[in-house]
Amino acid sequence: MASEDTPTMAPPSTDSPISRDLREQDDLQGKDVLQQKDDGAAPRAWAIRLVTVGIVLAALNLRPAITSLGALLEEVRDGLGMSGSLAGLLTSVPPLCFAVFGVMAPRFAKRFGAGAVVCFGMAAITAGLIIRPYTGNTVGFLVASALALMGIAVSNVLMPVIVKRWFPDRVGSMTGLYSMALAAGTSLAAAATVPMTDGLGGSWQTGLAVWAALGAVALLAWIPLVRDRGPAEPAAPTRAGHATGDGLRITRSRTAWALAVFFGLQATAAYITMGWMAQIFRDAGVSASTAGILLAVTMVMGVPLGFVIPRVAARLPSQGPMVIALGVCGLAGYAGLYLAPASGAWAWAILLGISNCAFPLALTMVGMRARTGAGVAKLSAFAQSTGYLISIPGPLLVGVLYQHSGGWGVPIALMAALMVPQIVIGVFAGRNRTVEDELAPAS
Repeated sequence: MASEDTPTMAPPSTDSPISRDLREQDDLQGKDVLQQKDDGAAPRAWAIRLVTVGIVLAALNLRPAITSLGALLEEVRDGLGMSGSLAGLLTSVPPLCFAVFGVMAPRFAKRFGAGAVVCFGMAAITAGLIIRPYTGNTVGFLVASALALMGIAVSNVLMPVIVKRWFPDRVGSMTGLYSMALAAGTSLAAAATVPMTDGLGGSWQTGLAVWAALGAVALLAWIPLVRDRGPAEPAAPTRAGHATGDGLRITRSRTAWALAVFFGLQATAAYITMGWMAQIFRDAGVSASTAGILLAVTMVMGVPLGFVIPRVAARLPSQGPMVIALGVCGLAGYAGLYLAPASGAWAWAILLGISNCAFPLALTMVGMRARTGAGVAKLSAFAQSTGYLISIPGPLLVGVLYQHSGGWGVPIALMAALMVPQIVIGVFAGRNRTVEDELAPAS
């Protein structure tokens, strides 16, 4: 018989009032939890869709300021009375601005949020593109161009950060989407600027300013994300002595330096291609219109491959084999330009277009070589700013060699020679490691 001192030993009947009250309380608590999840899920899903659209629209705006000017450079020179040497320096202004302004992006993002800084970047691009055609002088044109390029620079650096923060399990696919949109904007501006200028009355001012409309659309998409700093970043797994993103001394990382040099060498090849490839074909006897189409073919190769390459790269522990494959395509393209520039022009354009897809590969590696959002921000800023500084002399040096050698043999040899260290450094940068773990002994 149970003692009167131990009445709790007997469980209450499932039909007792106590049990019914407990079940009703549990049901109410469960409903509250489900309701809270439902209330939080809808805004988050809506925000993720908006960020996806914002990434695509931002990427579309990261090159038209450059390629639209290239299409109308002769008209701009005549309209502003710009000297030939000054016009030649314009090819080095974008990487210089990317290096100077890009290094500031992580600090601004930490203080204001990455979304707010990208929104500012879209506003700067829009304002710069509206202002620069109507300044009336070279100095004003350069200042307004620098404003637009500043917006491009900070957005360039923060795109990998936003992808890592919002899509940590889809870095490859989202980087691919971003790279594909960037390539589409590049080729669209190169191909459509002159026809649009003719259709809008033939004014080069209107032909340049019209691209501000694309920036305004992107600005509208980023305004709702100004105060949203992204989903809470999960705590990165750490072991004793491992560095965290905020405390990284990124300049002490060999991987960071390898990424910076790889980024700089691929940017050098890209700017040389954009600035000089059409002229190489024209000097080989290809018509001006066909040379422009060949350049567009090279640029448009980044649309499909810019989506595929990051997705494949993200699934590989090491990206070295992809670096080698792209480098071999580049070497083959340069060999073709040297031996038979006119007869195999289409093949060389395609091969160099494939080789130029080292850019989305480099962006993917930036997202994979750091474990935390803060680490990605520092690595992205360092790799891109240092890389763009490395790329500045390339287009100018090609022009000097062309002028003094009287042909394209020596410049093409230089392009091919630069591809060799790009492959070697890229294999090193593609190793399966993170900068946080690499800097652990120093921390």
